Amino acid sequence: WWSNFNDSILTGYIDKAIKNNYDLKMATIAVDEYYQAIKIQFANELPMANVGFGAGYSKMPATSSSDWGFATPAIANYELDLFGKNHNKTTASKKEYEGSLQDERAAYIAIASAVGTTYLNIVKLDKMIELQEQIVQDRKLIYELMLARNKEGLTSTADTVKANKSYIAGNSDLTEYKKNRTKLLNQLAVLIGENPNNSEKLQRTSYDSLNFSGVIPTEISSDVIMQRPDYIKAEKMVEKSGIDVKVARKEFLPTINISAIAFFLANDFGSLWSTKNALAMLGGGLNLPIFTGGRRLANLKLKKDVYERVLNKYYQTNLTAIQEVNDTLVSIKLDEEKYADTQKRALLEREDFGYSTNKYNEGTISKLDLVQVKENVLYTDQMAVNDKINCLVNYIELYKVTGTQL
Repeated sequence: WWSNFNDSILTGYIDKAIKNNYDLKMATIAVDEYYQAIKIQFANELPMANVGFGAGYSKMPATSSSDWGFATPAIANYELDLFGKNHNKTTASKKEYEGSLQDERAAYIAIASAVGTTYLNIVKLDKMIELQEQIVQDRKLIYELMLARNKEGLTSTADTVKANKSYIAGNSDLTEYKKNRTKLLNQLAVLIGENPNNSEKLQRTSYDSLNFSGVIPTEISSDVIMQRPDYIKAEKMVEKSGIDVKVARKEFLPTINISAIAFFLANDFGSLWSTKNALAMLGGGLNLPIFTGGRRLANLKLKKDVYERVLNKYYQTNLTAIQEVNDTLVSIKLDEEKYADTQKRALLEREDFGYSTNKYNEGTISKLDLVQVKENVLYTDQMAVNDKINCLVNYIELYKVTGTQL
């Protein structure tokens, strides 16, 4: 999708962010954490076995006899998952893992979108600074012309002061643009995993070279919303919470354990593992807590409350997704209309400037009048730059809110 911008620098930054961004690395590590949690929980479904070795020296009181003793115990235990409680816990853990995969996907979408948005705003500020520098030069010229006319008594001191204030304000705006561009360059450097100290060296295309060739839909199917990572994760969390309720109910059922013990004990290390020194036992037991102070009942109510909360969050996620898609589609439609109007206005300002230039060449207007008309052209050019970038940023936002399903 990013190739629609026809900008190899932008796609290069996105590739670099995917490889180097630390937020993405943390999201990937988090996925592995949840995967290992599945393995830990699955281990509870399997038998547990332990083996040990011990040695001791003993001397009985009131005797002179003493001897060494050696022992090797082996113990195995298995909780019979007759009611599927442990398996349910493993399934719930898998749902958390599946949710973490969606978190990772959401992080990739967010970082790519942030890189694109930041990059486009930097390109916008490059052009805004270029135009603002021309505005400042023209305002300086206007002030100098007014100052000269004031000395000749052709312009009032009040008008001269206003021209000076306008010149100073233009310089302030230029400084603000440069400050914002530096901050965005630092932000872009961090997004792609580079040192912000070198952010001023980051390459970017020119504003005039920006060209989006993709097709932006005017309507989005509701099925697209179901592919958003936050929607899928909310769905997985509802499923997990439902399983947690089942587990809480099964806590009221008895626990069945099967145990096996093999014990070798001998005074001679060489004969330790012989059958005559062996003791073996196999048994089972059933355990049912009678009184736990209301813990199990409270836990069941807690899990039900969690399920209701997660379910409502799922509904809210669905509504929010619809709202974000609709808001973005409206922004695209109206911002494109605004950009078209601004382009028309910019064209009219240029025509007006052309007429004024002819009048200046004919000597019917002063240079001061011509420079003032030129500032209107530069101002509308800035408006057009801002509106065009807003449209492109809206496209990125639609890419993001649809979960890249454009």
